[in-house]
Amino acid sequence: MSDESKDLLDEIFTKALSGRSLYKNRDALRSDYIPSKLPFREKQIISIGEALSPLLHGSKCSNLLIYGKTGTGKTAVVKYVLMRLEEKASKQGLKVKFTYSNSRIAGTEYRILSDMALSIGLSIPFTGLAISEVLGRIKQAINSSELKVIFVMDEIDFLVRNYGDDLLYELTRANEQLPRGYLSIIGISNDLKFKEFLDPRVLSSLSEEEIVFPPYTAEELRVILYERAKMAFFEDSVTEAAINLCAALAGSEHGDARRALDLLRVSGEVAEREGAIRVEEKHVRIAVQKIEQDRMIEALRSLPLHAKLLLWSIVSLGEANSTGEVYDRYSNICRKNGIELLTQRRVTMLLSELDLLGLIATNLVSKGRYGRTKKISPLIQLQFVKEVFSEDPVMGSIL
Repeated sequence: MSDESKDLLDEIFTKALSGRSLYKNRDALRSDYIPSKLPFREKQIISIGEALSPLLHGSKCSNLLIYGKTGTGKTAVVKYVLMRLEEKASKQGLKVKFTYSNSRIAGTEYRILSDMALSIGLSIPFTGLAISEVLGRIKQAINSSELKVIFVMDEIDFLVRNYGDDLLYELTRANEQLPRGYLSIIGISNDLKFKEFLDPRVLSSLSEEEIVFPPYTAEELRVILYERAKMAFFEDSVTEAAINLCAALAGSEHGDARRALDLLRVSGEVAEREGAIRVEEKHVRIAVQKIEQDRMIEALRSLPLHAKLLLWSIVSLGEANSTGEVYDRYSNICRKNGIELLTQRRVTMLLSELDLLGLIATNLVSKGRYGRTKKISPLIQLQFVKEVFSEDPVMGSIL
């Protein structure tokens, strides 16, 4: 590291040490923080509590399916109820284990089962075993220890869309082989339609009870943010206007509390870096741009190789171009770099995915008696894409 870089870092760290922090508990604004109160979710808390309460007198709980858009409090409420239930079960001396896995973060069926195994104290190799073998070991551990296990599968729709419902089928049938223990499933989904992909046998056993989480209103978000702001910031360190703006912006989308909390947290970080004495509306507006840029960077980084090649073809062509022109540019890049081409059908699917991500826009343009043609336009700057893609070793050699 150069002396200049060291000097710059020293200056940043010295400024951070000398400046007044606006936060007393930054974690209170994180989406995975579970507060002692969850406003506007009393009905859902009661429904989940009632569904799981048979566990306290040794009976099996119903399986649960919980729905709602991102940021409606599903995961927080489930974890809150299980935390309280665990306290009661512990006092009763019950052998209860609550296990959790986020299907999107785990990524594979193996890792999902690995999360469950770890939670019940079972060690399995990082890779290498068949799914059936891992599941067999888990059932043996549950049965031999006479455990009552509640397994929370968050973003369960990701698992079903990518791997089908075979694992769910096996999990919902597990109790047939557990005479001395049992396993209950709580599935959390952002997508109401994912049930359409389930086999009827899986659906009937998995969705014994269903609970829907509606979006928060802007006023509800405002109340939630005020409560969290009291926990997170020192007194008078955030203005009412800043909180109201965060609530209004998140409420105008689909009542996303996670977005509202992220906005307020990042706004505080922006204000701190400026050396401001409180968080104001101007900091929220800067935070909106920063979050959007971070989201875009993450979206670009996570694209598969051919989606990156397609997007690069579109942004390097510039203004609106036809599907054929885009495919020609993509084909030339692939041939020049020895990369096997995808079919036009698969490319069309990738274009739809890029459109859904908000990275490109596709419009049908009338050509009069010559029919209509689809025009594809980039929604992000070439230089921005180049900077992100240059981190990828394959794309870096192409750019």
